[in-house]
Amino acid sequence: MVALTTRSPVPPAVASGPAPVLHLPALRHLGPNWYASVMGTAIVATAGAGLPWQPPGLRTVLTVVWALSALLLLVLLAARTLHWARHRDQARAHLMDAAMAPFYGCLAMALLAVGGATLVVGVDWIGLRAAVAVDLVLFTAGTVTGVLAAVAVPYLMVVRHRPAMATASPVWLLPVVAPMVSAALGPLLVPHLASGQLRRTLLYGCYGLFGLSLLGALVMLPLILGRLLTGGPPAPALTPTLFLVLGPLGQSTTAVHQLAEAAPGVVPEPYARGFTVLAVLFGVPVMGFAALWLGLAGALVVRALRRGMGFSLTWWGFTFPVGTCVTGLTGLARQTGLGAFALGAAGLYGLLVTAWLVAGTGTVRRLVSGRLPAPPA
Repeated sequence: MVALTTRSPVPPAVASGPAPVLHLPALRHLGPNWYASVMGTAIVATAGAGLPWQPPGLRTVLTVVWALSALLLLVLLAARTLHWARHRDQARAHLMDAAMAPFYGCLAMALLAVGGATLVVGVDWIGLRAAVAVDLVLFTAGTVTGVLAAVAVPYLMVVRHRPAMATASPVWLLPVVAPMVSAALGPLLVPHLASGQLRRTLLYGCYGLFGLSLLGALVMLPLILGRLLTGGPPAPALTPTLFLVLGPLGQSTTAVHQLAEAAPGVVPEPYARGFTVLAVLFGVPVMGFAALWLGLAGALVVRALRRGMGFSLTWWGFTFPVGTCVTGLTGLARQTGLGAFALGAAGLYGLLVTAWLVAGTGTVRRLVSGRLPAPPA
């Protein structure tokens, strides 16, 4: 989600005629930020399936969107494998770049998002047994990758990147948010595991991931807000990354609700009841802050648009974070029965779908024209 505006270098032999989008020289600039498109697509399916209102035909559309996210994941995994095989120097350069390394958290979240969507809507096409198996594999891979990213990327920032405080960016949140996605989607697997120790281990493990991610995000957020207040707005092309702050807010609210719904019968009372109380006491104030940040980030995006902000991969930042707020509000609506939360979820879902269509259209057009993948400007 860095600004990608320059055309990637094309050898004369390729430039003389039409070239496929994924010719190997273009793969050189295919960074881990591309996984944001998978995340943004999968959340459209998952968030839509949880809405209180389900118009006829919506479920079928959401299942098609899930299938698209799964296809995108497979294509990107293959392309990124080729990237590491053919352009290892560039792949290592991404890890050594403070602006690009945090996007390795997107790989974990893409695996988790597609796995969760498989169990929520993909089950309609492939059946429960296959959906559970797919989600179990993707959840395991995504969780391991997410925890590694949450440790490795901050380590690299400390010992190699050493970024200046003036460069603090919402992108720094990506590695520490990945375990929160595991915490939110892991409870979906709890009913499908053998009762007893296995279910309780997964449930408490997800709570541990919740704490890991929440505390990590709380450390990063003051740096990001301080950077804005003392350094002014980011460059127009990077302004959409402000929406990434919504990710830990919406995803943590989603996590506490999913954990509360999975707790009865798995953990004894009064803990199960305590999980439900925590879901409301935590979720309401956090979503209040999310509303404040949405207003601030939205105003800064309008300002950037007036100053000529053009399309780049950063626009995918408008999708997944907003989707997590949709699922968070949906959880609050179920727990409290308040129509205001359900209405807010429906309104944000409309924003999510609009952002997804705009980001997807812009990405496809630039892929077809050869302007993507391209090196950062």
